[in-house]
Amino acid sequence: MAVTKPGRLNIDEPRWDQSRFVGRLKHFFAITDPRFLFYSSETLNEAKQLVDNHRLGLSPPGTTDEQLLYAKRLYDSSFHPDTGERLNIIGSMSCQVPGGMIITGGMLQFYQKTSLIVLWQWINQSFNALVNYTNRNATSEITNTQIGVAYVSATTSALVTALGLNSLVKKAPPLMARYVPFAAVAAANCVNIPLMRQQELIRGLVVMDEHGNTLGESKRAATKAITQVCISRITIAAPGMLVTPIIMQRLEKLPFMKRIKVLHLWIQTGIVGSFLLFMVPVGCALFPQKSQMAVNHLETELRDSIHEKYGDTLSTVYFNKGL
Repeated sequence: MAVTKPGRLNIDEPRWDQSRFVGRLKHFFAITDPRFLFYSSETLNEAKQLVDNHRLGLSPPGTTDEQLLYAKRLYDSSFHPDTGERLNIIGSMSCQVPGGMIITGGMLQFYQKTSLIVLWQWINQSFNALVNYTNRNATSEITNTQIGVAYVSATTSALVTALGLNSLVKKAPPLMARYVPFAAVAAANCVNIPLMRQQELIRGLVVMDEHGNTLGESKRAATKAITQVCISRITIAAPGMLVTPIIMQRLEKLPFMKRIKVLHLWIQTGIVGSFLLFMVPVGCALFPQKSQMAVNHLETELRDSIHEKYGDTLSTVYFNKGL
């Protein structure tokens, strides 16, 4: 448990107001920095050690607030908020921009040939499944079988959507075919995330009071959390996958682009990356990480148990929505 003394920096209190979108946006800009991807394990572990020691009131003499805040940025980017365990590199916050940039660039570039559509949709769903598993709520247990079902289902839905729409838009304007990958990504997200976090929907998500005391488990809280994550993921992908095709369609008419076609992939990937650099923080910031729900909106049994214990003094519960 963190030790906080008067005048001492509490690094577990958000640096920016998380009840406001702008505050959450600043927070996610700080922890999704792609440069963190290249930091050594030693550097990241040292940051974690500094954070852990500070929580115990054991910060080394001379440690500045700036050093603590920077260590907390590295900690939030590379360690799970519930367990404190190191995130795998693909699931870390710092990998979301470069990983998404490469995969989205590939999906947008190779959208016509069936074998390449299958390859890039499979790569994308493999990436998404790992990100979803890594950033799931730590209180939720999921078996290898459930992970496999979620992965196969999401990949199948993406492929069915992509290949099905691809055949339908063959006679449509060329630009329409470029939008097929986005439709496949959106459909797969709506399948992958709920299945990957199905235990939360079955058993409920742990809800707490404002001090972090566990009150019980709520399926309604789980539904709200997963819905918000789905919306956030689709929002992150939308601008890059919807605007980039328009830009590329115009650029491809330029003489130098017609001559050097190998540039198409690199330019398209760069454009997508520029969008994601902003949209990853924006999408993550759409909803508070520490989500909340009115007690009156909980399941009857849980609501009654809270009222019995706390009366009317507790009107709101909180839960970690995940990413």
